[in-house]
Amino acid sequence: MWNFMRFVNEKCHQNFNDYVSLYQWSIKELQAFWSTVWEFVEIKASETYYEVIDDVNKMPGARWFSGSRLNFAENLLRYRDDKCALLFIGEDHVVRRMTYAELYDEVARTAISLKYLGIRSGDRVVGFMPNMPETIIAMLAATSIGAVWSSCSPDFGIKGVLDRFGQIKPRVLFTADGYWFKGKKLDSLERVSHILNKLPGIEKCVVIPYTDKDPMIEGLPDSIHYRDFKSRETNSEIEFEHVPFDHPLYIMYSSGTTGLPKCMVQSVGGVLINQLKELILHTDLKREDTIFYYTTCGWMMWNWLVASLGVGATLVLYDGNPFHPDPGVLWKIAQDEKVTIFGTSAGYISVLMNEGIRPGTAYDLSPLKAILSTGSPLSEESFEFIYQEVKEDLQLSSISGGSDINGCFALGNPMGPVYAGELQCRGLGMKVEAFDDKGTSIIDKKGELVCTAPAPPMPIYFWDDPDGKKYRDAYFNVYPNVWRHGDFIEINSHGGVVIYGRSDSTLKPGGVRIGTADIYRVVEQINGIEDSLVVGQDWKDDIRIILFVKMSKGFELNDDLRNRINKTLREEASPRHVPSKIIDVPDIPYTLNMKKVELAVRRIIHGQEVPNKDALRNPEALDDYADLKELREN
Repeated sequence: MWNFMRFVNEKCHQNFNDYVSLYQWSIKELQAFWSTVWEFVEIKASETYYEVIDDVNKMPGARWFSGSRLNFAENLLRYRDDKCALLFIGEDHVVRRMTYAELYDEVARTAISLKYLGIRSGDRVVGFMPNMPETIIAMLAATSIGAVWSSCSPDFGIKGVLDRFGQIKPRVLFTADGYWFKGKKLDSLERVSHILNKLPGIEKCVVIPYTDKDPMIEGLPDSIHYRDFKSRETNSEIEFEHVPFDHPLYIMYSSGTTGLPKCMVQSVGGVLINQLKELILHTDLKREDTIFYYTTCGWMMWNWLVASLGVGATLVLYDGNPFHPDPGVLWKIAQDEKVTIFGTSAGYISVLMNEGIRPGTAYDLSPLKAILSTGSPLSEESFEFIYQEVKEDLQLSSISGGSDINGCFALGNPMGPVYAGELQCRGLGMKVEAFDDKGTSIIDKKGELVCTAPAPPMPIYFWDDPDGKKYRDAYFNVYPNVWRHGDFIEINSHGGVVIYGRSDSTLKPGGVRIGTADIYRVVEQINGIEDSLVVGQDWKDDIRIILFVKMSKGFELNDDLRNRINKTLREEASPRHVPSKIIDVPDIPYTLNMKKVELAVRRIIHGQEVPNKDALRNPEALDDYADLKELREN
C-alpha cells in the first residue's frame, strides 16, 4: 500500500502520506485511480484500452477499459516455475503439492480437451466440486478459452444445484466422486446422476477421483474419468482467448432463500483488477506468502482466494470440517505450512473463543502476518481474542462485500491501525457511504451501505434479464443511480466501518433501527449459549424482538438465564435491545455459505412459506420455529 501510494505520487503528481488522502483521491479521480491500479498490479493484456470509463455518473451500465483485450487465466498463470502454487489437504490427511509449472501443464491439457469438445467463448462450464486443485484447473482451463465458470460445493442438495445451473444451461460439468466431512466419506455421484437427468444440455460429465481411486461412473450419462478426459499432450502452450474487459467470467448466485437465486454475471477485467487490488494492496500479498482461506467452492471467497495465483503466492486448499478431528486442525496446517495470511469466518472465531481454544499457545504461528474474517460482523470480543490468544503482532482485517461484486466494499489497510469491532477502511476506488432514510450521507450514524459511483467489479448483468429489471430492482430501486447493498453500517470520522447486519433484517421496535449484530455480540459471550438468532415479530402495530438461543451441551434455558441475558443486553447495548421473548431451539438455520437466515425465520414465525429451503445448510431446523405457542402470547 505504501509503495502504491508512492507510485501514485510520482505518476499523478500528488503528495499523499496517509490512507485517508489516498482514498479520497481514489474516489474523486476514478479514471486516474483505476488506470494506475492497472499499471501497478501489472494486468497482462494483448491490446490496451483507449478509455478507462465512458461515464463516471452512469450506474448501472458504465463501460470500463474499452478497447482492451485480455484473458483471466493468462493473468493467473503468469508464473511457470517450480514454486509451489497449490497445497491441498483433505480430511483424509493426504497432502498434495503442485508447482506453478505443473499447474500450467494441467490447465493446458484440460483446455485442449474442452476445445476438442467444441467449447467456445461464452459457453458455460460448471463445477460441483470440493475445494481441491482440479476445481481450480477446470476453472482456469475454461476461462483460458473464454468460457464462463460457475460452481457449487458438493454439500448443495440436488434442487439447490438445479436452481443455479438449471438457469445458465452449462455444457460441461466437472465433479468429484465424493468428499469428506467430519470423518465420513460422502458420495456425490448419486446426486450427480439426478442432476444430469435434469440438465440435458450437459454434453460431458468429467469425474475426478477423490474418495475412491477408481469410482464407478457407468451409471452417469456422458461421463468420463478426468484422467481419460485431459489431453495426453505435455508441455503444451495454452492458446489464451483474448476477450474484451467486460466479457463474462463468473456467474455467482444470491442465497436464494426468498426464491430462485439471482445469477450475477461478472466480467473478466472487473473481477481481475479488483481482486488483485484487494490482495496486493489491502492484504499486502506477495509472491513469498502462503495464503489460506477456509471456504467452499460455493462461496465467493474461493474465487477471491484463487486470484492469489496472479501474485505468485502459495495457496493452501482445505476440504473438510474445520473442527475435525479437533478444533486445532486448521492451526496445525497454519503451523506446518508456515501460513502468512489466514482467512476464516467470524462464526469460526466465535466458536474458538467459546470453546477456550488458544491457537497461539498450542501452535507456532510466528510466520503469520494477517488474519482475515468475513461472513458476518466480527465482534469486539473476537478482535480481543485474536490479539490475546492467536498473535499480538498481526493485521486483523474484518472484510465485507459479497458475491455481488466478488470482492469487498470495506476491508483492511496494512498501513493503518486496527480498532476492535471495526473494518479498517473503505476499499480504494469504492465510493462507499452510509445513507439515512432520506438519502443523505451521514458520518458517525447508522445507515444503509451505498456505493455512489460505478466500480469495475459490479455485475455486468444478471442472467436471463434482457431489460435489466432484475438488476435494477436488486440494487437501484431505493436510491436512483446509487447502489444500495443491503447492509446496515456506520462510517466513523476516522474512516473505520462498523457492520450491524443486513439492513433488511434490522429490527425497528418503536421505529428505532437496531442491528442484529449488536445483540449477537452480547448474547454469544454468555456462558451456556452456543448460538443465537434474533428476528422482529409484528405485534400490536409495532415490532417486538424475539431471541432464539441454542444452548451448549449441559446447559438449559431457565428464568435465571433469561434475566441474565436481559440484564446484560440492557447494560452493554441498551434497553431497546432487550428481547420480548427468549426461546430455546435445537438448532440455528444457516445458508450454505454459513450465514444466519433471519429472514427465513421471520417468514416462518409469521406463517409464511419459505420458498427455497434447499438454499439452507440445515433446512430441517426451520421446522422448530413454526407455530410456536410462545409467539402467540403477550
